[in-house]
Amino acid sequence: MKISGILLILTALMVQPNYGQMEKRPLADSINRMYVGTYTKKEGHVDGKARGIYLLNQHSATGDLEFVCTATEVTNPSFIKVGKMGKYLYAVSELGPNDAESGFVYSYEIQEDGSLKNIGKLSTGGLAPCHIALDKSGKFVFVSNYLGGIVMVYKIDSDGKLVKNQELKLESSESANAHSVKVSGDNRYAYVADLGNDKIWIYHFDRGEGKLTPHDQKFVTLKKGAGPRHMSFAKNGSFAYSINELNSSVSVFSVKIDGGLELIQNISSLPESYKNKNYAADIHLHPDGKFLYASNRGHNSIVVFEINSETGKLKTVDFVPVAGKTPRNFAISPFGRYLYAASQDTGNITIYTINPNTGKLKIHQELFEIKTPVCLEFAK
Repeated sequence: MKISGILLILTALMVQPNYGQMEKRPLADSINRMYVGTYTKKEGHVDGKARGIYLLNQHSATGDLEFVCTATEVTNPSFIKVGKMGKYLYAVSELGPNDAESGFVYSYEIQEDGSLKNIGKLSTGGLAPCHIALDKSGKFVFVSNYLGGIVMVYKIDSDGKLVKNQELKLESSESANAHSVKVSGDNRYAYVADLGNDKIWIYHFDRGEGKLTPHDQKFVTLKKGAGPRHMSFAKNGSFAYSINELNSSVSVFSVKIDGGLELIQNISSLPESYKNKNYAADIHLHPDGKFLYASNRGHNSIVVFEINSETGKLKTVDFVPVAGKTPRNFAISPFGRYLYAASQDTGNITIYTINPNTGKLKIHQELFEIKTPVCLEFAK
């Protein structure tokens, strides 16, 4: 009887690890929602063929995508952003002078099945709105208008709708192209990438009122013809990175205690051997803070940089081709296992696995078809 009892205990101990594995399976096999912003009609720079905002499922265990539905139909939702609690989604309708007097920003309530219910629509005060950003509290939304040099600040109401809070007009607005707003990690400063004037405008951000006021430094000027587009910050907030569309470079800045910027490096987003046209597009920091990625339209690649944790400077690791044309935006999955690059002109998403040690990318799937994809956004 004693031997039998011991055998039973040993058997129980031997099977315990399997229960631990079972408990981890829901996390490993979990599904994340991914929304896709698109172009829906022909413009000077794109032949839009989509219907609106698409909903995909991303399988965290494999990285695979599957199409779910057209979450909503809207014209040219080229940039989208999910609210902080994952209850609402905000989308620009990128309209030009031949379409309307201004672009629009839509507020949507995310339904249980992932579809989007329209709960609001506001003018963006300018034309060709191309970017949406949230402040760190999730209470305010910034929309950048590519034409007119206008940045709008909206307050998110208790029901998820946007309310106009501030209209900011950049200096030299006739030549300004406000391409994005990036808020600092401490939520005290905001930076506006002005592609047309080769400047990054610096503002104090009132976290209570949601208002922008000029910083003492006012702006930092990049090389003539650089064309700053999007920005990213190092994990510790001490360094900032600007992807520059027109000269295919990344500018690295040291962030001062008062929020000012000091340029410390310019590095190409292209290999030296490439001499054809290229327009750099998007930039994202890996969640572990060790690697930075940027996309190239023309060279049709993702460039991988390693970040020096002490100096913030970049070292080129690799150039990885995308299986498509014109990789506009891209997204890194939660926990940083996969990267998804949206090829606007070939209508597909390339899926990569990320090597956590080197930051290098390996193609997992070349062609996940989706019409005219532009912006990829994981639901929080």
